[in-house]
Amino acid sequence: MRKSLLNPIIAFGVLIIIIIGFNFVGNTIESYFPAQKPEEISSMPIGETVVNGMKVVNNDKIRKVPIIYHYNYLNSLFEEKKYLQILNGVLTGSLETPLLKIAGNHISPQGIAQGFEGPGFISVEDDRLVVKPPDTFLWGYKTGYTIGIKKKDGMEIKEGGISGKTVKVISISEINNETIPHDYVNLETVQKWYNSSDEGDIINLDYSLVNFNDGRNMVSPEKIQTFFGNTTLTYMKNYPCGSPVMAYMGPHQEKTIASTAESIGSYPEYGDATRGYNAMSFSNAWNGTIVPPGSSSHGKLNVYFEGVYDPNATGNYAVHGVCPAARSMRNAIGAAGLPTPSGIKWDHLSIAYGVSPTRDVSVYNNMNYPIKILMWTQGSGAGTVVYSKIVKLS
Repeated sequence: MRKSLLNPIIAFGVLIIIIIGFNFVGNTIESYFPAQKPEEISSMPIGETVVNGMKVVNNDKIRKVPIIYHYNYLNSLFEEKKYLQILNGVLTGSLETPLLKIAGNHISPQGIAQGFEGPGFISVEDDRLVVKPPDTFLWGYKTGYTIGIKKKDGMEIKEGGISGKTVKVISISEINNETIPHDYVNLETVQKWYNSSDEGDIINLDYSLVNFNDGRNMVSPEKIQTFFGNTTLTYMKNYPCGSPVMAYMGPHQEKTIASTAESIGSYPEYGDATRGYNAMSFSNAWNGTIVPPGSSSHGKLNVYFEGVYDPNATGNYAVHGVCPAARSMRNAIGAAGLPTPSGIKWDHLSIAYGVSPTRDVSVYNNMNYPIKILMWTQGSGAGTVVYSKIVKLS
């Protein structure tokens, strides 16, 4: 009787020793092999932008280990509710490495991005795959992505800029809205460019965002609206290539740090109605412009200014009325402690003949916070008053 009781106890003890031994052997073997790199299990390149709900882990790439050496993984997989993997491990003898050992913040046990607001990005932190949420302010820079290169009998289309890959070559007759992107340039503009350009000349057809302040990868044109929304896409359409673009803003405060007003006065020889219109156009061109720290920005390009006959001007025409508007913006920017905008002088005639009020004028932000320019007008003709505010974003 005593012998029969002793045998199960001995057998159980031997089993415990065997399990401990296998676990020790497993850990010893594992120590001789490099740990799986987090980037190996990512379903996309490190640095790619992601939002809540996106699958960020490729389960097929997760390393499998012998269950006999890593029976403790069963508990981890059970906590992750991976019952199918547990059953498969028991039947096959090999277990999937629990995700919690190689993935961290903002990645669910199922490999889904979760628990953050806005567009995050895939990263590696402390040897684990993680999703980094965006900072309060996220900005990048507009740059050409899809380009057209004039050829002798048509156009070469490349994606990824001049050093990118050729996606197609089309003949002159094939240049239409079906063969080229037209969110930024219409068909008429492309055809005019082709007829007036030389072989080898380049036209930007579509744009991406690059050089983000948090170091994430480029975001290609087809993903911009998905990740950053229509407001960002519209902003990009308004501003020239190279402009900073605020792609995302989390909860923040806005404080006016400078404000000015400037009346355009009466100069009937240049047409006060036209001058009032041009002052309003200048305000529209710069209103809503956001300049991140350490960046420069031009005004919007898709704003029309009306030329006024002036024999002293380049080409005998000038956009009179922009000078008082430029003085208003210049004075507000100076009061905010920012450098004088390039292209604007500290004279009464603040914009010289031949200088574009948007393309040739740029505002540089030397502060450590983003600023927003607000401009509007009241009145009309000689009674037009231009108001400017500089707003600190924090």
